[in-house]
Amino acid sequence: MDQYKILIGLEMHCEISETKTKVFSSAQNGYSSTPNSYIRPVDMGFPGTLPVVNKEAVKKALMASIMLNCSQPEYLYFERKNYYYPDLPKGFQITQETKPAPVGIYGKLRFECNGVYKTIRINNIHLEEDAASTDHFSKYSKIDYNRAGVPLLELVTEPDFNNADEAVAFLETMRAIYQYANISEADSKKGQIRCDVNVSIMNKDLDETDPKNWGTKVEIKNVNSFGGVRDAINYEIKRQIELKKNNKYDEMEQQTRRWDEESETTIYMRSKVDAIDYKYFVEPNIPKFKIDASWLEDIKKEIPVLALERKEKYMNEYGLSNYDATILVKEKALAEYFENTIKEGSDPKLASNWITSIILGHLNKFNLNINELYVKPKMLSDLINLVSTSVISSKQGKEVLYEALEQNKDPVKIVENSGMKQIGDEKEIIKVVLEVLEENPDAITQYKNGRTNIVDFLVGQVMKKTKGQANPAIARSTMINEIEGR
Repeated sequence: MDQYKILIGLEMHCEISETKTKVFSSAQNGYSSTPNSYIRPVDMGFPGTLPVVNKEAVKKALMASIMLNCSQPEYLYFERKNYYYPDLPKGFQITQETKPAPVGIYGKLRFECNGVYKTIRINNIHLEEDAASTDHFSKYSKIDYNRAGVPLLELVTEPDFNNADEAVAFLETMRAIYQYANISEADSKKGQIRCDVNVSIMNKDLDETDPKNWGTKVEIKNVNSFGGVRDAINYEIKRQIELKKNNKYDEMEQQTRRWDEESETTIYMRSKVDAIDYKYFVEPNIPKFKIDASWLEDIKKEIPVLALERKEKYMNEYGLSNYDATILVKEKALAEYFENTIKEGSDPKLASNWITSIILGHLNKFNLNINELYVKPKMLSDLINLVSTSVISSKQGKEVLYEALEQNKDPVKIVENSGMKQIGDEKEIIKVVLEVLEENPDAITQYKNGRTNIVDFLVGQVMKKTKGQANPAIARSTMINEIEGR
């Protein structure tokens, strides 16, 4: 592999979920498990229907364009991309091509991958309508038109990625941007994010800035998860290198493949030429309209604090590690949960530790998102404060949190009902310390002879007698003082 350069480009599709209606119709823009419930005649391509542009969808598309450092057009056009497929009832898709310019062209995005920052060139980002969703079975197919007409952003990068980690880190960064800017929930479970991946390899000693030196491009269509993107890229790199080694790479045609999760392989679908004739032409039912500079300035003012800025704040102001800060800002909902926990009075480092370990572990185990959690930030903060004020021990606190998450209970009420408040009164603890020393008279002699680790055993006996409620630090210091005073 060291003798080759890997060139990877991405085409990321993300539904704009934060609008009330679809991009060209009055149908509700939302996720529904009931098929064909969010549709209008425009979505179905009925004769005589006319599209009406959703201004909010255009606004969010322009915001994405600005955040990606793209150039915005003076006039906005839509075009028809003509092809037939059952999930496209009109027989064409209303979309944007580079001429006239879409909502954004020639941008760039800086992102972090494995502690290293990299900048990727953006070829374009454009706004279009999504197609319906199709489920294929052995003898028939089902089509759900709820997705038809949902506003969709397609982001096309240059082939600037060199490995799967970079590609996935970029996608995670883009998902965070869409979420933080309230452009999309960007929830892959709801099919709101899909990705096409282009992979080619070339000899390492050639100049990658010259497209003539690039290898044969293979497109992998509609990969529906970031894990799938990683696996598909790694498999395709390995497959193409094997072709190189066997002197068969030059025989490979430019092609489209799909990622098969069961076999964990890419599977050939069809050959692909550079230019497919979709017979693009300007959509006649949507007049071009001018994008005012003042509107763009207003949109810029609405851009919120994004993930990278929040991460720097967590590290600089809260003293979190790069690793913990990266995890917390990866998804907007998680970052908000963390910040709301701090607002309730919790120490940031303690809040981070409990969220990134126990809570995230619970979410991953049961495939939940943070908004589905019964334990809200106020509940978590109250529990953390019980630990930090030594009302209960850290060990007890973690046990309570596990129980609260698994049984959907308020952790503070669990503490109250179980009577597990920590004993922090030295007068109470010293009584138990004296009992333990009376039961273990040889322990004092052993300690004086240099076996100081006997204290661990003695403190353990104190904890046992108090059923874990004695403050361990006070128990240890009291035990040592009592032994050394004899």
